[in-house]
Amino acid sequence: MHMFNCPGGTMADDPQRNFRSAYYEKVGFRGVEEKKSLEILLKDNPLDLEKLSTFSQRFPLPSMYRIHVWKVLLGILPPHSDSHALVGGYRKEQYQDILEALEVMRYINSSTPSTHVYLRMFQLESQTLPRCSETSLPDEENEDFLSISRAMEEIVDDPVDCYWLVKCFVNQYHTKFGDSVPHLPKSLEHYLSQEEPRLLNHLKNSGALHQLPYNLWFRCCFAGCLPESSLQRVWDKVISGSCKILVFVALEILLSYKIILMGINRPEGMVKFLCNIPQENTDAIVTKAIDLWHKYSGTLIHAI
Repeated sequence: MHMFNCPGGTMADDPQRNFRSAYYEKVGFRGVEEKKSLEILLKDNPLDLEKLSTFSQRFPLPSMYRIHVWKVLLGILPPHSDSHALVGGYRKEQYQDILEALEVMRYINSSTPSTHVYLRMFQLESQTLPRCSETSLPDEENEDFLSISRAMEEIVDDPVDCYWLVKCFVNQYHTKFGDSVPHLPKSLEHYLSQEEPRLLNHLKNSGALHQLPYNLWFRCCFAGCLPESSLQRVWDKVISGSCKILVFVALEILLSYKIILMGINRPEGMVKFLCNIPQENTDAIVTKAIDLWHKYSGTLIHAI
């Protein structure tokens, strides 16, 4: 594919490719060329993390490769493909060692929910494990981690993969975007003023603007808000380097339910609705959010 062979080139520079993309999309094979491009990238040894990130920013990841790409981008697997089996074995051993240590210390037992197990493992590794005598059920302080764990469990079957993905996702998110997250509500307000000023005024006048479920949207990265089929497409973008996508998903939720929100005058009514949005329309919301994100950030979209 030209995009990855020519450092200065883009997919938009190739009229033949654009024609093929349009044709494939028309006959229902959207993403055929993108899948081939990703397969070519995954044959590189070592893997080029920058190209993989660029791909994940521009296109939806095919579900058969998603978890593998996530593991590489999050550093769970190294760029050298011939080391993947060896490193995967080390990850499994480390998981078992931590699990056994927590069982011996009586922090967990056979009836502990798996998401709470992941939390205790994460706390042990990050040296934030509470004293055993003070251990109660995880509280609100840990809700972001638990929400992300619950969502990841729906996406990934293997508990070892699930723990490593949750741990590295949470660590990367805080390290990379910790300073940006507090500014995301302001960013949402800015883009809403561009797209739908009437709705923004309604949110301001009703007092709902500062009560929107920002924790659910931005700190939990929509875990517990979107079903996993839609959520994983958002996480593709977060894992490959953008927390700004979260703003556009929130924006598109507000735009999609504008009529309902305009009809609610009490902030608690709006918040209640936004915390429990209908689950059948979320794929369309994410697609439109990604298009809006591309529109404002000026990157290429997967259509022609």
